[in-house]
Amino acid sequence: MIWNKIESAKREDIEKVQLKRLKEVVTRVYALSPFYKQKFDELGIAPDDIKSLEDIQKLPFTKKQDLRDNYPFGLFTVPMNEVVRIHSSSGTTGKPTVVGYTEHDMEVWDEVMMRCLSMGDVNSKDVCHNAYGYGLFTGGLGFHEAAQKIGAAIVPASGGFTDRQLMLMRDFGATVLFATPSFALHLAEKARAAGPDFRKDYKLRCGFFGAEPTSEGLRKEVAEAWDIDYYEVYGLSEIIGPGVSCSCNKGRGLHINEDHFYPEIIDPKTGEVLPDGEEGELVITTLTKQALPIIRYRTGDITKLYREPCACGRTTVRMESVLGRADDMLIINGVNVYPSQVEHVIANTEGVTLNYQIVADKKGHLDKLEILVEVSDDIMMDNVAALEKIKKDLQQALLNNLYINANIILVEPKTIERSMGKAVRIVDKRK
Repeated sequence: MIWNKIESAKREDIEKVQLKRLKEVVTRVYALSPFYKQKFDELGIAPDDIKSLEDIQKLPFTKKQDLRDNYPFGLFTVPMNEVVRIHSSSGTTGKPTVVGYTEHDMEVWDEVMMRCLSMGDVNSKDVCHNAYGYGLFTGGLGFHEAAQKIGAAIVPASGGFTDRQLMLMRDFGATVLFATPSFALHLAEKARAAGPDFRKDYKLRCGFFGAEPTSEGLRKEVAEAWDIDYYEVYGLSEIIGPGVSCSCNKGRGLHINEDHFYPEIIDPKTGEVLPDGEEGELVITTLTKQALPIIRYRTGDITKLYREPCACGRTTVRMESVLGRADDMLIINGVNVYPSQVEHVIANTEGVTLNYQIVADKKGHLDKLEILVEVSDDIMMDNVAALEKIKKDLQQALLNNLYINANIILVEPKTIERSMGKAVRIVDKRK
C-alpha cells in the first residue's frame, strides 16, 4: 500500500517540492544557526544563491564531528521550549551526537515511518513485536510511535532477554517483527531448539529490519528462518532516526522519502558528486526538520542511487542496501574490505553459518586477517576432511571475489558471542 501520493508523484513534481523546501531550509539555517552562517560566509554563499537543486553542491558538508563540537544544543535552530524530544548516540568514540525534535519534527518522523510500515501493509489487525532498543537510541521509539499511529498493537519488548522475547512473540501472537537482522537470526536459532517445525507456534508474516549493514545472504537467511517477508529500513539519528528509506519487496533497493531528505552520492575521498549508479558515500540534506536541520550530512554509509520507476508504483529515488561504512572499511594490505562483502562470500559457502567475526592484526609490517566462522549444525567438528574442504573453499572464494588472503578459523555452532543489538563483526587489533 502507498501511504502518501507524493511517493508516486511525477519526477518534476517531486523536484519542485524539493527545491522549495531546500530554499526554505537554507534560509532557516543561515538566519538561525551561527555555525552554518559562518560556513556559508566563509564560502561566500548566501541563501539567494540557491536557485536550482544542482546549486546544493555549492553548500558545505556537515560531519558528525560538527555535531560533537557543538554539543549539546549548538546546532539547534529553535529555543528549548519548542523541543519536545531529545535523542543521542552512545558517544562511544567521543561526545555523543544530540538530536532534538519539535512537534513538527515528530509528525514528520511518524509520517515517513508510516510510509515504511505501509510497504508491508501493517494495519490495525497486526501485533508488532518491537525488539529494537528504547531510550536514547532512536530505533525503538521510531518504530513504536508509527506502528501505534497506524493502528497496530505494539509490544515494546526492547532488546535482550531472548527467551522472554520468544515467549512474548509466541503468546501475544506477533505478526510483525521489528529488530536488527542479526538479532532476528539469533531469535530464530533459539526458537529452532524447540524443533524444526517451530514456526507453527508463531504467527509472524513480515519483519522490518535495519540498524546494521547486511548482505543479501543474511537478509535471505532471516526471511527463510522465519518464513516471512523481509523489509529493510534505513535511517540514522542525526537525520531523523529510522524512516529515511525502506524497501518495498517489489523491486531492488530502498525508496528514499526524498520530499523530506535530499540524497547525494559523493566520492568519499574528494567530495565530488557522483552520477546515479556509481558507488560512493551517501550525503543527506534534511528538507523539513526544524529543531536540527542539517545541510549535506556525510553519513559515512556506502551505497548508490537509481531513479527508475519501481514495480510497486513508487517513483521516489532508491538507494542500494548499504554496503558498509566508510569508517568501518578495513584496508588489508592495500585492499578495501567491507564486512558485508565478506558476509556475502560466507553466505554462498556450503557448511557454514552467517555467524562470523573478522579480526585484523599485524604480522611484522604486514596486515593479517583472520575470520572466525561457525560451521553448520550438521558438520561434525571431528571430520577433518570436511572441515578442510570448507576452509579451502571459503579461502578461495574470498581470494577470487575480494582479492584478500584470510586465515579461516572454523568454530563450533553458537561459539561466537551473540549481540542483543548490532552484531560486532570487526575486531581491529591494529588500532
